[in-house]
Amino acid sequence: MARGITSAMDSALSASEVKPFFLVDLMFSSPVYLWSGTYTLSHDSKSYLGTGDLMTVEIPQETQDIGAVGVRMQLSGLTGTNILTAALQQEYQGKSVTIKLGAFNTSGNVVADPVVVFEGFMDVMQITEDGNTSTITLSVENKLIRLESANHRRYTDADQKIDHPSDSGFEFVTDIQEKQIKWGL
Repeated sequence: MARGITSAMDSALSASEVKPFFLVDLMFSSPVYLWSGTYTLSHDSKSYLGTGDLMTVEIPQETQDIGAVGVRMQLSGLTGTNILTAALQQEYQGKSVTIKLGAFNTSGNVVADPVVVFEGFMDVMQITEDGNTSTITLSVENKLIRLESANHRRYTDADQKIDHPSDSGFEFVTDIQEKQIKWGL
């Protein structure tokens, strides 16, 4: 069994007949939940809007190198949906995206605990229109991208008070900066 997969999910994916699907959580200010089916799916106290063949997700191949490999998603054929409204009116860059692989059991119920196949942050969104419908192409960066950026925090009293306003642990750092300390006799 692969790491992170429940035994129920492992059994469903190993069965002779597999009914997989994708769940996508786009965490705008007002979250948008999508799935690769054709109707609204209730799962984990969320209502996932069915996109059917209108959504494509390009999951990258895993490599041996540690690197920030992103994902591209495309939603096509959109006409005045809440997805298009969210894309046009809400801040999206840096907002989180989670893509899960789920499956249905033989009874048609969602197998417990779909597997997270990708987590990242929305980066670049392109919206194209043809007069009747819109297409959204979204580039999602891997969470590892944050390892490539510099940390701009400092060990100063002002910086410490950003997270902990009542902490005075760095209050005297500037006083001891040039202090001569004699050790021993």
